Amino acid sequence: MGFCRVISASVQGFCVEFVQVEADVSNGLPVFHMVGYLSSEVKEAAERVRTAIRNTGILLPAKKVIVNISPADRRKKGTAFDLPVAAAVLAALEVVPSGQFDKVLLLGELGLDGRLCPVEGVLPIVMEAAGHGYETCILPAANMKEGALAGSMEILGAENLAQVIAWARGKKPLKRPEKTAWENHVHERQVYDIDYSDIQGQEGVKRATLVAVAGNHNLLYIGPPGAGKTMMAKRVPTILPVLTKEESMEITKIYSVAGGLRHDSPMAVQRPYREVHHTVTRQALAGGGRIPSPGECTLAHNGVLFLDELAEFPRHVLEALRQPLEERKVRLTRQRGAYEFPADFMLVAASNPCPCGYYPDLNKCTCTDYQVQSYLGRVSQPFLDRIDICSEVPRVGYEALAGASKGQCSANMRAQVEAARERQRYRFAEESIRTNTQMNQEQIEKYCMLTPAGKRMMSQAFEIMGLTARTYYKTLKVARTAADLDDTDTIKEEHLAEALSYRTIEKTFGKG
Repeated sequence: MGFCRVISASVQGFCVEFVQVEADVSNGLPVFHMVGYLSSEVKEAAERVRTAIRNTGILLPAKKVIVNISPADRRKKGTAFDLPVAAAVLAALEVVPSGQFDKVLLLGELGLDGRLCPVEGVLPIVMEAAGHGYETCILPAANMKEGALAGSMEILGAENLAQVIAWARGKKPLKRPEKTAWENHVHERQVYDIDYSDIQGQEGVKRATLVAVAGNHNLLYIGPPGAGKTMMAKRVPTILPVLTKEESMEITKIYSVAGGLRHDSPMAVQRPYREVHHTVTRQALAGGGRIPSPGECTLAHNGVLFLDELAEFPRHVLEALRQPLEERKVRLTRQRGAYEFPADFMLVAASNPCPCGYYPDLNKCTCTDYQVQSYLGRVSQPFLDRIDICSEVPRVGYEALAGASKGQCSANMRAQVEAARERQRYRFAEESIRTNTQMNQEQIEKYCMLTPAGKRMMSQAFEIMGLTARTYYKTLKVARTAADLDDTDTIKEEHLAEALSYRTIEKTFGKG
């Protein structure tokens, strides 16, 4: 009887923390006790481990078994510690040689019959472990493909505890995942049953959508009910550009932590599109909890976050988006530390102009001026300042609905988006950004040079439209994207005029 230490890890927020699982077996009153600032599901591992070991065919002697998961000042949560606890106890009992677990990271949940169940957060843990010198990682077989995406260390998979014991005794090797190149994870472009050609008329709104997606700009639709705001937003995924390998890995890591991956095909190959109802809580939107977990902002990283009926959202919920929209990350502070989540998403929102939806059509609108201002005033001006493009969606007339012309289709719009994004990739090859909307002030001055006529136009617009410093720079970013769509390096007056036309948000919402 003796002592053994094995290595495991957990994800705290979006950071990986390595932990040491120590087991000591000695003479004394028979007990199986676990310590180390554990959550309830980790404390319950004692019963799962004891039962799983017994059902594997190994009888635990009547000894005093103490398991410590250190560091003891960090709270542990999740079920991934079951396998390392079992391995440490078996090695301390000398059922398996403890030397087999040197430089080996173990993760896995145990069923009562000894089977290994999949766990969350495998990909970021494996990627971090490889950088810390660990050579092998033993995972549940269902997590093997996810672990193999890291491509930087040996991944072994087991169906049950008995297979891990046989491997530790040198009797039988564990499974290894098939090595596949990144290209094998990329599927054909997803086929959608919706298309922008389904929307009759609204070519101006389609153009605004095209500019927004091309530069990854935040977009707001304003119009009466039935004008097509939600239809426009739901078709945004049909024109999003293909993911790069780096973007795909970022999304996969996030969904690994959130437990949203498919075990048979874990690599993310489509940009996320998250549609959020106005009853969402602040914590669900931005992330949170005692040990914070990703919210909808983070789940939409490298994709789209759609907020329908924007003015119906509680004001304090929308205010939680101000920091992510500005910094493209979510920072949460808790008693035991600060947590940071990526949140680089394109915000798409839709709103009626008043409670009944028909303002300023006084023939249909039944709202008083006070009701209109109160409704629009639910969205603060600082939040509106973070919207790059505001597109008014007018009511569609009979002629447009009955006409044979379909207008732009998604395939044509997507080709223009990808051409513009390629120009941006080339432009920012030496920068740490990918799209126009990510430019800081220094980069705007470098890449958004204006002609003398353009400077005069912006000077007049700044005074007449009452632009702020933030909205001034956002206008230049949008103009840069409009120029990219025209395949030119020069921002012309027509590009600035188009960008300024998308600032109707101030006219619609006023200073509510």
